[in-house]
Amino acid sequence: MTVRFPPAPSIPRGPTDVTPQWVESVLATEVRSVEVTPIGTGQTGATYRLAVEYATEQSGLPATFALKLSSQDDAVRERVALGYRSEHAFYTDVADVVRVPIPRHFHCEISDDGGDFVLLLADMAPAVQGDQIAGCTADEAELAVRALAGLHGPTWCDPKWSEFEGLVMSTATEDAMKGLGDVAVMAAQMTLERLGSRMTSEDRELITEAMSVVTPWLMADRDRFALMHGDYRLDNLLFTPDRSHVTVVDWQTLGVGLPARDLAYFTGTSLMPETRSVLDRDLVTAYFAELSGYGTADYDFDTCWRDYRVGMLQVPFLSVLGCAFSISTERGDDMMLVMMERGCQAIRDLGSLDLVRAL
Repeated sequence: MTVRFPPAPSIPRGPTDVTPQWVESVLATEVRSVEVTPIGTGQTGATYRLAVEYATEQSGLPATFALKLSSQDDAVRERVALGYRSEHAFYTDVADVVRVPIPRHFHCEISDDGGDFVLLLADMAPAVQGDQIAGCTADEAELAVRALAGLHGPTWCDPKWSEFEGLVMSTATEDAMKGLGDVAVMAAQMTLERLGSRMTSEDRELITEAMSVVTPWLMADRDRFALMHGDYRLDNLLFTPDRSHVTVVDWQTLGVGLPARDLAYFTGTSLMPETRSVLDRDLVTAYFAELSGYGTADYDFDTCWRDYRVGMLQVPFLSVLGCAFSISTERGDDMMLVMMERGCQAIRDLGSLDLVRAL
């Protein structure tokens, strides 16, 4: 048998390893050529668009794909290895269980040490990524919250997810929750040193107080849980041009916890405060209606509304962690600042800290 192309690694380390032979091996069909073009900014990974020419006409395979590899920066690659494990676990063990809209996936593989990772997805073009800084419309927000119920509903209160190996942020034990609380306090201090001069004194005080109660916040309401995206915001959503459909990407932050934390994090970071304050109850109603279709009969709207208010602390919690432990960039700092400003206003509007203090 003649080898048509030089052998390629099982998991491509970089774009030069993405040869026609490699594509053949994962799609199980003959490939004449493949063109690899970088897309995205590649902060935690490297993403490319593949244009594939097949040897014969294909009815079940697209002409273009999105390919996600581990970062080309060794330091980032090592730091994000746990995230690669999470995304691999999602596509291999979770994707077929949930109903959240995700891209069709064709291949997903990871090395034993988690450093080498490859994910081959359907190309979602012409869908466009949400803009975290610009925010979204009411219609886009409703699409997103309804889609989120497709993650929470099928995993609602199923104890197997609490010990799922793909979790990045585990809160299974009291020690883990206390540890996260301590980290949150430290991260808040680091964030305020970095961005505090650009924030109002009111927001600085609120972030400091909110992060001081992270441990009791995590310990409360543990009878209601589901698998969480962990970073459910506009930058991780793709919208069709007519805004009729949304697709959720980036599953590197899987966790288990109070589901409404995902919901509050989305609305609190993605909507302008004046828009969110008008839409809060409508969006929770839309989410709850969608969630109820998955058999969560023991969960009523009033409890969901309360969980949403409590869950709004997810905004400063994830924002300070992201800010404290990421490399500073102009857009990154601007984005974190906007997210924290919006989240702080939401916490004030909803009386979230008063609820958490009473836990």
